[in-house]
Amino acid sequence: MSVGIIGAGISGLTLAWELQQVGVDYQLFEASGQVGGYIQSERTGPYLRELGPNSLLGDQKLLDWLDNLGLTDDLEFAKPVSKVRYIFRDGQYRVLPSGPPSLVFGSYFSWRTKWAVFYELMFRECSNRTISPPGETLAQFFRRRFSDEIVDYALGPFVAGIYAGDPEQLLVSETFPILLQYERDYGSVLRGLIKNQSGERRQSFSFREGMQTLPRMLKTKLTHLSLNTPVTAFERLPTGQWQLTTSAGPSVFDTLVLATATEPAARLLQSAYPTVAGAIRKIEYPPMTAVHSAYKRADVKHALNGFGGLNPAKESRFCAGHIWSSSTFETRCPADEVLFTTFVGGKQGERPDQPNNAQQSDDVILGRVHAELAASFGISALAPVWRKLTRWERAIPQYDAHLSTTKPLIASLEPNNLFVCANWYGGVSLSDCIRKGRELGERLAGRE
Repeated sequence: MSVGIIGAGISGLTLAWELQQVGVDYQLFEASGQVGGYIQSERTGPYLRELGPNSLLGDQKLLDWLDNLGLTDDLEFAKPVSKVRYIFRDGQYRVLPSGPPSLVFGSYFSWRTKWAVFYELMFRECSNRTISPPGETLAQFFRRRFSDEIVDYALGPFVAGIYAGDPEQLLVSETFPILLQYERDYGSVLRGLIKNQSGERRQSFSFREGMQTLPRMLKTKLTHLSLNTPVTAFERLPTGQWQLTTSAGPSVFDTLVLATATEPAARLLQSAYPTVAGAIRKIEYPPMTAVHSAYKRADVKHALNGFGGLNPAKESRFCAGHIWSSSTFETRCPADEVLFTTFVGGKQGERPDQPNNAQQSDDVILGRVHAELAASFGISALAPVWRKLTRWERAIPQYDAHLSTTKPLIASLEPNNLFVCANWYGGVSLSDCIRKGRELGERLAGRE
């Protein structure tokens, strides 16, 4: 069997590596001159910034996979302090409760919400075993089981940080289906979480020279990778095989895998599968702008003793949140400085009849980011000692009702030996994409 893979993001790279290890014939095509897609790290003198994902969350199985790649010595685990998360509320960043003691005895949540949490844990199983209706959003799910306050000051900022999305639109079945399983099996989300905590916990980590270390290592391992080779068209032959057209000429494969973003995937599908192509084009990617700002540690009053601070949409702040990059990982900036990674935009950055916050001018974004950082963290400096701005016009695919209705259309391609392995289908995180690449590799290898 031969497999053609289009797109050398982390999904396509992982799939190619899995096939190579078991001896399946493959060819990986990438239109650009680099691998990794959204995974981009940049070292500028003493500053290391992530232009895309900032870390990986994985278990021992993933760590073993990285060890097989020869990356164990390059790993950098997040500092313990990164487990502390801050949320902007009542004019300041406050620690989000991380366990029963801080939830019950802390002042972050009201007594009404504390009672809702207690009731969900203790009484749902026997007295009110509710089941999620089809198409339920994350916000609807958490309101039904907890409270508006949980949605506004815990779920909302959490979802904005992961998906750049709106919990009022993202579906619980597409983003966190495990919660539906807990509700069904235990009658309580919290009870399900507690009963499954005995399993292996995942760890947050990166690499000493940034996340791009991973795709770069995969690039060195792959023997059938073609860079600067865009696929301009493909067609299914009478034999059932697939013929790809590139600048290097035609190639024929038994199986084809699309591991690209939605736009090139839709373009390639348009001729043979116009309905699927039209649906894929409508998958939403809100814009996002990232700003990296470094300040002298002496000019920052806040202890920065955590992962960072997120801004609930209800607070109407300009930025979606700030990662305290130098508090989470070493060697991100000089020892006498601190480095912030600020995110602007996403669904939270939308304003009626105005451009998204992420689409404001550089001067406006840089000015607003510095002003918010200075006011929030007690920064006395008039400007950062170093900063960079990066724009993503299409940041993260939204796992909403439209994407949910598109999934059956994508699955209908598989009987024709045409598969999708990308962050807009079956999971958006890096660990999801690696898992999908590995699982698809196993499926395809099993067909030989």
